[in-house]
Amino acid sequence: MLWATGCVRSAQAVFRHLDGREDLLGLAGEVREVSLDAPEQRLSLGPYRDGIVELILVLKSDFESIASFNSVRFLLDSLKELERARLERDERATLWPVEDLPTGGDNSVISGHMRELMTFARRIATTNVNVLITGDSGTGKEILARAIHNFSDRARKPFVPFNCTAVPRDLLESQLFGHRRGAFTGADRDYTGLIRSARDGTLFLDEIGELGLDLQPKLLRFLESGEISPLGEPAALTVDVRIVAATNTNLEDAVRAGRFREDLFYRLNVVRLSIRPLRERRDEIPGFVTHFAQRAAEEFKKGDLRVAEETMERLLLYRWPGNVRQLQNEIRRMAALAEPNSTLMPDAISEDILRALPLLRHPTPNTREIAVPLHDKLMPTIARIECEMIKTALREHHGKVEAVAKALGISRKGLYLKRRRLGL
Repeated sequence: MLWATGCVRSAQAVFRHLDGREDLLGLAGEVREVSLDAPEQRLSLGPYRDGIVELILVLKSDFESIASFNSVRFLLDSLKELERARLERDERATLWPVEDLPTGGDNSVISGHMRELMTFARRIATTNVNVLITGDSGTGKEILARAIHNFSDRARKPFVPFNCTAVPRDLLESQLFGHRRGAFTGADRDYTGLIRSARDGTLFLDEIGELGLDLQPKLLRFLESGEISPLGEPAALTVDVRIVAATNTNLEDAVRAGRFREDLFYRLNVVRLSIRPLRERRDEIPGFVTHFAQRAAEEFKKGDLRVAEETMERLLLYRWPGNVRQLQNEIRRMAALAEPNSTLMPDAISEDILRALPLLRHPTPNTREIAVPLHDKLMPTIARIECEMIKTALREHHGKVEAVAKALGISRKGLYLKRRRLGL
């Protein structure tokens, strides 16, 4: 185009490698010696593969030629700016790949570590073994228990969740096993109890470690024989119920301390599923954040809410002691306060979380550091840091995209977009 407009004496398209070598891609006109009246101009077209494509031009010196060249350069700069803006928009809007978005039938997020547990849960669901789920509060133990129920032959029967700390201890027996009218003071009607309510289905006993020693033998008897003795009933009843128990405490320590019966522990602990805390699976946080933001936007009628990259980076740094439940509540709060069709910026994060974020990271002996002047321009500095971190991760993980993305705490698509934007 430049040659057709007649504004150049010659034009070369070259591919410049990272080591400085140049390969000629095309030529228009004759390459001449560069002189003062015909200076050489270089015009970058942007990154391509492992290098950069440039035009080497020898301009004519008349006014019309210079004006034509400046117009072409302006068009190229505008196109590159639009492409850069589009990439940044896509990167912020889709930090997590589509295939890692929610797949749970109850609209829950199933990805990464949880997906592995779901696969295992599907394998054991059709067997009638007892399952013990361990993990910190808020990690999704009930979601996993519901999945075991839904994958099993009992899926059309009731799933009854019960938290053993939800009622006073002196009422727990009545809640679990039921009672007849008049069995104790205040029992003015018959009550079937949770076990009979879950007949032929699944009873999920959360916080099983808080069950008192007086009730543990009765639960053990039910697990061994399927029989229960409701308060006031003259004879035992047989009930077919699958038990899935969960706890956020260490039951082995409770057994050693005499707070939990060893025989009951082994009866419950036939198959154990352990859910890691969210701080140990930070690569799943972008998926959770994106999903929770979309759900909250729909619930609060906020249109299209997006999460800024800077916001996502801060959410990745937090330890989340309340795990997924705390993260969901935080995103719901941010969405509730946001303007419709807006972007969730870092200042929308709770003050408590922002104050708890690490300000400095102490280097370890094997950690490579990069120093940046605090008075430099922000965006070029961030780009340089991102570039060095990605190159280091690529070297350490031998170019394996999945491992590099996980190490950096971003998605495969996010890594691809960053490499494309940075020309890596």
